[in-house]
Amino acid sequence: MSRLPIRVRLTLAFAAAMAVVLAGVGLFVYHRVSGELLASVDQALRSQAHEAAAHAHDEHGLVDPDVSGGTTLAQLLDTNGRVLRSTAIGLAPLLSPQDAARVAGGGRVHESVKLTAPKGEWRLLAIPATGGGAVAVARPLTARDESLDHLRHELILILPLALLLTALAGYGLAAGALRPVEAMRRRATAVTAARPGRLPVPPARDEISRLALTLNDMLARLQSSFEHERRFVADASHELRTPLALLRAELELALRRPRSHDELEEAVRSAAEETERLSRLAEDLLLIARADQGALPVRPERVPAAEVLATVTARFETRVREHGREVRYEETDAVLEADPVRVEQALGNLVENALAYGAGPVVLYAADAEGLVGLHVADEGGGFPEGFVERAFDRFSRADEARGRGGTGLGLSIVDLIARAHGGSAGARNRPGSGADVWIAVPSAGAVVERASEHRRPARA
Repeated sequence: MSRLPIRVRLTLAFAAAMAVVLAGVGLFVYHRVSGELLASVDQALRSQAHEAAAHAHDEHGLVDPDVSGGTTLAQLLDTNGRVLRSTAIGLAPLLSPQDAARVAGGGRVHESVKLTAPKGEWRLLAIPATGGGAVAVARPLTARDESLDHLRHELILILPLALLLTALAGYGLAAGALRPVEAMRRRATAVTAARPGRLPVPPARDEISRLALTLNDMLARLQSSFEHERRFVADASHELRTPLALLRAELELALRRPRSHDELEEAVRSAAEETERLSRLAEDLLLIARADQGALPVRPERVPAAEVLATVTARFETRVREHGREVRYEETDAVLEADPVRVEQALGNLVENALAYGAGPVVLYAADAEGLVGLHVADEGGGFPEGFVERAFDRFSRADEARGRGGTGLGLSIVDLIARAHGGSAGARNRPGSGADVWIAVPSAGAVVERASEHRRPARA
């Protein structure tokens, strides 16, 4: 059954339900007609029985032939069950002696009986006769049985035909209802990553229409994801190609002719710089790939924010001193519930950007942000170009689109991944005076303790 097409299953279910309904209707009609015909016979019997009872001892016949139509049997019986008068002549007693005595005493007999002469099924009614005795009147049920046979044959013919018509109508309705689904299926077979498309939406605002809209939204998300991955691969290929080309050029140039010790040392230094850049890019790409496969693994612990800021500041002191820059941090009492290694990695990326693109001293400080602690890196450079802040955390997004300053464009996107892995966020803005302010917000240890105590606190009675 489950292998049949949906329209066939719907048609079979509809046909089964209609078969039950039609059978119920047929039985109801049959029994209703049978009851009405029997009630008509009983009404005629009652009329003739009362007339026969009133004139049972007169010289007139027990029943009027014009009314009875020659099909009514009538008898006048005494209390012993002997037939005193009969229509027709020679008719066997219609009542047993017991029934005759009971009816003569004021009882009543009303039932269907089978007679041998005349043969057939008859409807019998016996009532007390005026002046004593019992009057029994019977009418044949032949006409009723013939009418019911007629009706039964018509129902046997009509009901299967009606069932067939309703099944065909049900199949047509199912096919019509599933036609939009078939159109969506045909369109879906043509949708690929190289040939994106949309499914047709039926004009009716029903479940199928909502399904089409939902699937179109899903296709739009998939297309956006494919385009994002396509751009990611293209940008990654470009970023990898540039240092590889420079590394190859340096090595080829060094091997082209004999070089002095200083020239070889310079070539090796340049090659080492490009190798370092390749190594950083590979690590960044691996980190992003791990994040795309699921949540970035973090090991949160209680750590003072000042300790994290001091560690990152110390890491850059020697480099900035050589370039006449300054990196410092502001003291804070905030305590983080975060992975210090990941947070230091994110802050290191922010400081790298500030040193590469900013100017003046680089200041690290902490600020509360509604249960989170924002760890900020601020500089006094020119800030972000107009419209760049909205896409600053996108992968391979850089303010200098020429890509000539050595960055990979992945630093801020990794900061955002680390922030979201902690349940926090990352942000950037231009400072009112000059320079940029970029931050990563991670949970505060105090907020985590407060939430845990709320879960442990017993409910009040």
